[in-house]
Formats: sequence, C-alpha cells, structure tokens
Amino acid sequence: MSLRVPVIAGRLILAAAALAGVITQLVISASLGFDLVSFFSYFTILSNLFGSVVFIVGAVRLIRRVPPSRTDDAIRGASVVYLAFVGIVFGALLQDVDLGALQPWINVVHHMIMPAAVMLDWIVWPPLSRLSVRAALAWMIFPAAYVVYSLVRGAATGFYAYPFFNPDANGGYGGVALYCAALIVVFVVLAFAVRWIGNLGQQRIVRDRSDASPQAL
Repeated sequence: MSLRVPVIAGRLILAAAALAGVITQLVISASLGFDLVSFFSYFTILSNLFGSVVFIVGAVRLIRRVPPSRTDDAIRGASVVYLAFVGIVFGALLQDVDLGALQPWINVVHHMIMPAAVMLDWIVWPPLSRLSVRAALAWMIFPAAYVVYSLVRGAATGFYAYPFFNPDANGGYGGVALYCAALIVVFVVLAFAVRWIGNLGQQRIVRDRSDASPQAL
C-alpha cells in the first residue's frame, strides 16, 4: 500500500519523540528530587510509554509485513483510547494548571501531538480485526485500576498526580467522586467511539479486498 512507508516512518519518529520526552523529563525531575514512583504515577507518562511501544511494534510488523492478530489490534486500540483521553483531559481540565518543571516541547508532544497522532494513525491504517464490545470494556480495566491506585496512594502520601484526585482541592471526596464520574463517562464514550471508528475502517478493508479479488482472478 502507498501509505505503508509514511505510516512506518511516522510511527517510529513519533515514538522516538515521545520516549525522548519521557527520558528528558525523568532526568529533570530526578535532578529536582522528584521520586521515581511519583514520576511514573502520571497517566500521561504511562500512556505515552505504552503508545510508543505500540507504535514501534506496529512499525516493525509493517516492515516485516506481518499482519497483526486480533489481540494486537485490541492492544493498539487501547493505546488510542488512553492517549486520546490524555489529550481530552488536558484540553478540558489541565491547560491552566501550573505544570511545574514540565518542558514546553514535552508538554506539546505528550498532551497534543501523540493523542492526535494515534487517532490519525487509527483512521489512516485501521485494524484488520473487528473489535468486540468485550475489547472496549477491557480497555477500561487499566484506567479503573489507575484511579484506585491514585486515590489510595494519594491518601497515604499526600501526592496526587492530578488536581481532580485531590480531595483538599475539590471540597472533599464528594468533589473527587463527581470528577471521576464525569471522567468515566468521557472514557466510556471515547472507548466505544474508537471501537466504532476502528470497525468502520476494518469494514472498508474487507470491502476493498472483496472488490479487488475478482480482478486478481
């Protein structure tokens, strides 16, 4: 396909930029005495690491012309949902928040470019497998675990990666619960939207192949 080479190059370049951002920010944070566990307690960091690995693996598969399995497509879909969620939450809730030592270029790569890139990649190069409702529901396991972890660790240490998890900043746990409920709604809608977009693309691939098969005969 004509898009194969640009997709490979785009995935590798973007993965390198995201990983460079994580490493750079880690070095800066460590120099300021920020502990390692807290650094990797940001959903943005985890999602960009995950998305970078998925991009690299996907690029290697394209180079080797190895088609993705159903599980590969589901994992890729998860990375799309998580990074798109990062972009939406940042745009809606965190644009005016003091980002401290976060470098501006890293902020742009992690919160804007990568979320947009994974969604564009999902549309331009859709999954080969049809994604089930079960797959979309499975995407919600990690974010649910992350919320529990963030609240429990925050209560124990006083560190909250995001202000909407902090009861002191939201009038208690009732305010936190409202934020979490709203974020859950956004995440569910996003997960099923990503599934729908992926399945539309998959249908297009199947249709194109069926249209081309008589010519091949």
